Amino acid sequence: MKIRKSKGEVIFDILIVLFMLLMIVITLYPFWYVITCSLSDSNHLIGDKGLMLLPQGFSFSAYQSVLKNPNIAVGYRNTLFIVVVGTTVNVFMSSLAAFVLTRRQFAIKKVMMTMIIITMYFGGGLVPTYLVVYKYLGLGNTLWALILPGAINTYNMIIMKTNFASIPSSIEESAQIDGANEIVLLFRIVLPLSIPIIAVMVLFYGVAHWNSWFNAMIYIRKPTLYPLQLRLREILLINDTSTMTAGSDASDKYNIGESIKYATIMVATVPILVVYPFIQKYFVKGMMIGAVKG
Repeated sequence: MKIRKSKGEVIFDILIVLFMLLMIVITLYPFWYVITCSLSDSNHLIGDKGLMLLPQGFSFSAYQSVLKNPNIAVGYRNTLFIVVVGTTVNVFMSSLAAFVLTRRQFAIKKVMMTMIIITMYFGGGLVPTYLVVYKYLGLGNTLWALILPGAINTYNMIIMKTNFASIPSSIEESAQIDGANEIVLLFRIVLPLSIPIIAVMVLFYGVAHWNSWFNAMIYIRKPTLYPLQLRLREILLINDTSTMTAGSDASDKYNIGESIKYATIMVATVPILVVYPFIQKYFVKGMMIGAVKG
């Protein structure tokens, strides 16, 4: 039986739809603006550009300059290393910590959990962390400085712990009767049953590594080790487009530099946007798992 909505409910639904459409436009337009500017001729980006819905003087020259720049290629290489290796380390270490904290026979798990939660509210500070990374760990000017100090994110580890704790104990007990030890339980029982949460962790850690630039600015001094986002910061904030405008007239360098900035933003953003939809289906489930901490 079809339930008819009242006039007030229909009006409310219409207002909600209009409001959501407005939010979509407000959210997507800045991204669309960057796309149109990156595809526009540099001479059309001078002064007040106003509302740009379509590229002005369609051109791929900015992308050609960006993709030919060796610094961008090096930044991509470093970022891919950080994302792949860093995410692997993060998920592995978080899985180990979460698994240990779900063991009933681990006598001090409550004390350990309390100490771990404290780190969510209190940190050592930038200067002590810098001294530890540079002086005591010797990781300064290496990509490992961007991976190992943050091997475990407390919040993400708690999400994984909650998921592991939800696995029926009867499954583990059956495996133990067959002779499975803790390592077998983790890698052959717990992790295969936790693929959705692992996919969410890959998304969380991967996006965090891809977007990270502050730690690189603190710990990296060699330009050959700069990740992509630090290169993007130099181009946008320091206005360093000299390597991509070489050979251009002095009067044209500013115009070309503007279009190169927009193209660099797209080159640095699109890869992670392409990957996200493939993991997005696990995102809501992962957030619901993390809504209640066990």
